[in-house]
Amino acid sequence: MACCDPAGLGLSLTHWSTRSLARVAVERGIRPRIAHSTVSLILRQADLQPHRWRYWKTPTLNPEFRQRAASILWCYEQAQELAQREEIVLCLDEKPNLPARERRCPAQCMKPRQIERQEFEYVRHSTVNVLARLEVHTGQMRAWCLERNNSACLRQALPQVLAPYRKLRRVHRIWEGGPSHVAGETQQFLREHYPGVRGLLTPAHASGLDQAELLLRAFSQRYLKRGDWASRQALIEHLETSWPEYNRLFAHPFAWSWTRHQMHAWMDRHLSP
Repeated sequence: MACCDPAGLGLSLTHWSTRSLARVAVERGIRPRIAHSTVSLILRQADLQPHRWRYWKTPTLNPEFRQRAASILWCYEQAQELAQREEIVLCLDEKPNLPARERRCPAQCMKPRQIERQEFEYVRHSTVNVLARLEVHTGQMRAWCLERNNSACLRQALPQVLAPYRKLRRVHRIWEGGPSHVAGETQQFLREHYPGVRGLLTPAHASGLDQAELLLRAFSQRYLKRGDWASRQALIEHLETSWPEYNRLFAHPFAWSWTRHQMHAWMDRHLSP
């Protein structure tokens, strides 16, 4: 019963708990009486966890996915060798609408037998859009704060993003297919001003192939989680001092393990009848 959808039994429940399983088991005559703790033991022995769940994204496995993923994975595999040939692999990603939150009361610091405590309520001082650039072969990052998460603000930032690499033979730029990235104005701007930049888009529903997404997750864990800022400007100043510190203390190339060979084998396995 735990492996069945409750709707299949005529219930409006969206998922099971040990207590609901025990109640329905008695109502349906499976057992005359059973405690929810007994249900918990049965589930544990069967290695079932109805209280847990997680999302997954379903990429569209087609020739376009294979071509895009293979191009990006090739860049990751060759990043160090490309750097020696005056070519560089860059990953870009945004963290849009980052709220500048100020707690209504100061946090209570950690002390023996008590963890740090934060006030639940907060004041929200607008938001900040963060654009991050990752050098794949070094793991070094750079961040910019944008007024808006749109093509116009992105185009204003791109000269700063790409300026250090003008003298290189080639730049391989990886980002996901967000609206500001694929906008006609953005593409036209890149063609006119940066013809030597090779643009690579992650496949649909596969933005995890962009290493800058991993970078922003690691950066957020260390520099944004549990943050407290009295204004939007205070958050911007925090971000401007945080990314150099991240580079000094934590930056290193990501140990990327998914290869083109594994990707092709994975696709062939999922596409086989």
